[in-house]
Amino acid sequence: SKYNAEQWVKMAKEAGMKYIIITAKHHDGFALFDTKVSDWSIMKASPYGKDLIKPLAEACKKEGIKLGIYYSHDQDWGNPGGSTGRRPMNQGWANPDAEKIDAYTLAHNGSWDPIQQSATFNEYFNGVALPQIKELVTNYGDIAVLWWDTPVQINSAQAREVTDLIKKYQPNIITNDRLKRGDFVGDFKTPEQKIPNLSELDGMDWETCMTMNNTWGYRTADHKWKSTEVLMRNLIDIASKGGNFLLNVGPKPDGTFPQESRDRLAQIGKWMKVNGEAIYGTHANPIANVDWGRVTAKDGKNSTTLYLSIFNWPTDGKLALKGLKNEILAASLLGERSALKINKVDDGTLEITGLPNSAPDKIASVIVVKLDGLAKRKVIDQPGKIKSGSID
Repeated sequence: SKYNAEQWVKMAKEAGMKYIIITAKHHDGFALFDTKVSDWSIMKASPYGKDLIKPLAEACKKEGIKLGIYYSHDQDWGNPGGSTGRRPMNQGWANPDAEKIDAYTLAHNGSWDPIQQSATFNEYFNGVALPQIKELVTNYGDIAVLWWDTPVQINSAQAREVTDLIKKYQPNIITNDRLKRGDFVGDFKTPEQKIPNLSELDGMDWETCMTMNNTWGYRTADHKWKSTEVLMRNLIDIASKGGNFLLNVGPKPDGTFPQESRDRLAQIGKWMKVNGEAIYGTHANPIANVDWGRVTAKDGKNSTTLYLSIFNWPTDGKLALKGLKNEILAASLLGERSALKINKVDDGTLEITGLPNSAPDKIASVIVVKLDGLAKRKVIDQPGKIKSGSID
């Protein structure tokens, strides 16, 4: 194996990432850490035989990157009693026994192997899931996030037990909305493979999780990579709506990242080194929406700074912002000291002129506008409209 946790963390940091979510156990039930409660783990069921999470936790601490953990707490195909989440055979590859397999899984609560039914979910929860969660929150230092997925059978009492356990050992931890449907909403929502439109925002914190191609893991046949432009503009779009971006990187079997992922991370990092101010610590666009890009904002003590990320550079050297109620103190290209010309007309439209003939950055060029006073934030009070992927 060529797995190098320090390289992973440095690559994430150089791309501009502030936290990492690592899969400790996915639906197959295979633990990538040193667990004492199951033999189905990297320690006992692989030739590698070493804990993957421990060196990553150490590297994150060294580089100042927050560590989060993905843990499939309910769905577990490898440990008896775990939920199996039935899927019809026509969703996968062609199989001559598809009809027989479908009949079996339908009659056995989604399970396709008798051993999966050899224990109850309660036995699995108390014997595997809860003890492993305790191992994760006690053995790896500070854990910033626990990222649950696909709740199927967990009940409210069990969800409360999980919540009390993790808060006991990691009082500052935050969790997503996938522990249990209904009464355990967590700290943030998780739209999957999509960015909510403005009508879907409901006032709750959220994080879009998305792949670089079409695969969460590593698949040699998947060459449908999103361009750096798409990934960067997705990030800016998400920030302009007040969300976070969890960008998936699927490592190869040897523990290295695909070259396509490495290239895109490096290009994202290059943009972030110049323009990260328009992303970090910002909040959603407080002014009217624009058709040439996206707007993020940052509040100081007595003024708001707007960051205009321009996707479609104006050919006439002018940029218009409508509906501004504050006076404008200054405008300039991010990273440059020379001021741009500003003119506010009677309807509140701000005209910025004197722009270069061509865009300074082909993906997104950023203009900084400082307002006199604080811009009033938009109030979002639509109940429960953001969809959260596999939980819905």
